Amino acid sequence: MAALPTLHHRLVTVRGVRVRDARAMERALSDNRAWLSPWEATTPLIRLGGSDAKSSIRSLLQAAKQGSALPMVLIQDHQLVGQLNVSQITYGSLSSASLGYWVVKSAAGQGLTPVAVALATDYLFFEKGLHRMEVCVRPENTASLRVVEKLGFRYEGFRRRYIHIDGKWADHFCFALVAEEVPTGVLARFEKGAVPAGVSTIPELDWVKARNPMSLPPR
Repeated sequence: MAALPTLHHRLVTVRGVRVRDARAMERALSDNRAWLSPWEATTPLIRLGGSDAKSSIRSLLQAAKQGSALPMVLIQDHQLVGQLNVSQITYGSLSSASLGYWVVKSAAGQGLTPVAVALATDYLFFEKGLHRMEVCVRPENTASLRVVEKLGFRYEGFRRRYIHIDGKWADHFCFALVAEEVPTGVLARFEKGAVPAGVSTIPELDWVKARNPMSLPPR
């Protein structure tokens, strides 16, 4: 992938992460530990907190160089207030990617996150030629469920113990958009109030599954 983009909106700027963002990122993560840790992706068999921000950024930039990731940060009033990572980018017959994000507590509820997700998705659909974007959300994460609902990401299903979060395997609801669903763009559809109703609705059966986690086998 070429140089990481900078995407502007009146509410937020979404730009490529830089190694020099490490200190601001570590500060944001530390100051918002209780707010973010329930939703933080982790790695099995690796102790929580085992890597520093600078190393993580370098790994993300290497993945971006290989074309498999789009690592971005959210900037509001010249301050780093969140991170947005697009991963598992594949081209060719699949042309798909997966998107995740976090914002600091003080920036939540201001409309930044839906705009940032829309900007990144539009960039990958219309500038890079991707066809499908997926967002997976823990059932307990009501704020992120509101984001996909606001943007009209279509509900695609329940995935048992899908992603390692906060030190354990966690169930997720999965949502997606394909480019044909948003010919004028995700952001334009959102800001025009043209998101179709009900496409993000989670069936009651899947809520039942989420409320009844699978029992662990005896050791």
